[in-house]
Amino acid sequence: MFKDLTLGQYYPVDSPIHRLDPRTKLLSTFVYLVTLFVAGNFWGYLLAAVWLFTLIALSKIPLGYMLRGLRGILFLLLLSVFINMLFTPGTVVFSFWIIRVTREGLRQALRMAVRLTLLLLGSSLMTFTTTPTELTAGLEKGLHFLTFFGVPVHEIAMMMSIALRFLPVLTEELDKIRKAQMARGADFESGNFINRTKALIPVLIPLFVSAFRRAGELATAMEARCYHGGEGRTKMKPLRYAKADRIYYAALLLYVILMILTRTVLAS
Repeated sequence: MFKDLTLGQYYPVDSPIHRLDPRTKLLSTFVYLVTLFVAGNFWGYLLAAVWLFTLIALSKIPLGYMLRGLRGILFLLLLSVFINMLFTPGTVVFSFWIIRVTREGLRQALRMAVRLTLLLLGSSLMTFTTTPTELTAGLEKGLHFLTFFGVPVHEIAMMMSIALRFLPVLTEELDKIRKAQMARGADFESGNFINRTKALIPVLIPLFVSAFRRAGELATAMEARCYHGGEGRTKMKPLRYAKADRIYYAALLLYVILMILTRTVLAS
């Protein structure tokens, strides 16, 4: 399961989406996530899915590779579906003992499953097509106006970039430790929930030790390079919008207008 977590990884390939300015991709991802909560009917979710899968096709990232990341949240996805399906009041379509499945619950569960799936895929697309360095530069440049209010934008962007960069590293480390413990006879599958939770202690302790060790090494490396925040720093490759970014913004505006129309004109 751990190796299936792909959020935070960068997929190196030359594509129109990879070549976009990171500010464009950050804003696009934010707008897309907002529209997922604006969409209130079938046509809205269909439009959001068409937009996302069009971008995935343009990014040249295999769809199977992106869908692999859904395995990591499969339990959360199923839990959300069942909670909405069983605890939403409405017209009962199936009843057994204290379990009641309503028509409105099924509709809400399906909506939640689609929303979570598209949300994860949309977020993953940004990290797949943007390096941690580009993410840092894009966040710092896009939120630079907050520095006038005393917000340490550069430091926040750096922390987010490091967190995204270390997600796949720690996931790989976790998988290695788990396999090493299994080779020594550890059993993570049998027993009840409490026993399986206790069995994870020999995995989590080395993982935390490794995480703190990596953090210390990173801090030492940054100090050795005289890193002291964003003050006075310059860019070797300053961010500049290109023609492709302006075309993409126009397409994004059209997508938002169509989403609003599905919410108002085609509302069920």
